[in-house]
Amino acid sequence: MSAGRLRPMSRVLHIAGLLTLVMACLTCRGKFHSAASSASESNSPHASTNTPRFDGQRAYQYLLELCALGPRPSGSPGMEAQQRLLTKHFTDLGARVHLQRFRTGHPVDHSSVPMANIIVEWFPERKDRVLLCAHYDTLPYPMLDPENPRGVFIGANDGASGVAVLMELGHHVAKIPVRLGVDFGFFDAEEFIFRESDPYFLGSEFFARSYRDKQLPFEARYRWAVLLDMVGDRDLQIYQERNSLSWPESRPLVYQLWNIARRLNVKEFIPRPKYDIRDDHIMLRNIGGIPSCVIIDFDYPYWHTQQDLPDKCAPESLAKVGLVLIEWLKEVK
Repeated sequence: MSAGRLRPMSRVLHIAGLLTLVMACLTCRGKFHSAASSASESNSPHASTNTPRFDGQRAYQYLLELCALGPRPSGSPGMEAQQRLLTKHFTDLGARVHLQRFRTGHPVDHSSVPMANIIVEWFPERKDRVLLCAHYDTLPYPMLDPENPRGVFIGANDGASGVAVLMELGHHVAKIPVRLGVDFGFFDAEEFIFRESDPYFLGSEFFARSYRDKQLPFEARYRWAVLLDMVGDRDLQIYQERNSLSWPESRPLVYQLWNIARRLNVKEFIPRPKYDIRDDHIMLRNIGGIPSCVIIDFDYPYWHTQQDLPDKCAPESLAKVGLVLIEWLKEVK
């Protein structure tokens, strides 16, 4: 995503020792269980009695598994491993999984890079649908790291957090009395960039054009799209995003989500705008014509640095976002 910020110049990717820290987080994950459980339980009295319980600890475990794959930039071995993991995960949960493959030129050496969006389809018989989505690629380098901008970027919050929420949500979709079809979208190449001038949002642009031109692998009429990006921060603060609010067709979606959060006493959803964020929702709305908004915490001090690691994220944050989404799915029309 972008908010009018500078991007450093071209760099050479290398894999280094931060994976050791990620694996260490895997071994100590148990200590977060009680915190995640209490977060879900503290909100549950405000939700409908038949709301499935979103398991923040299990979502956090998914975040750890994704980060243990290492860097996951477009076309990398880590991305390929992630594609296999997500395909198996959602297939095992009973969804239809489509890989929407495409290729693009590398911004630096102009080689052809294979890419793929993943579309997870629930209730395929329903033509009117909603889209919940996240980018699942990681930035090639920690471009804003003050010590080593050519180091290793794991992307625990910026990449894995939105994916982890959707992985956990996959356990609940079939149990939610949702009126519409539901798709999860995982967009490749949201930030496959090496220079400030390189294009962003390649995966969501490809998806939006395919939808507009009726070239998706299934028929869909999207009523709404909700994008998740950087939703795992321990100090979670989710403001309304200015673009989402400025679009008349998307504004009701923003109000509905933040009103649900208020009703559920999820105070981390702050009902006022703060940032103008360029993200995948721009492509969904401007090209695909889908009323769209982004749920994002941009107040994240480790953004685009080597310190964007699992210990900067929390099960409670994932649980609170997931709880709002479950309630929204029950109400959306």
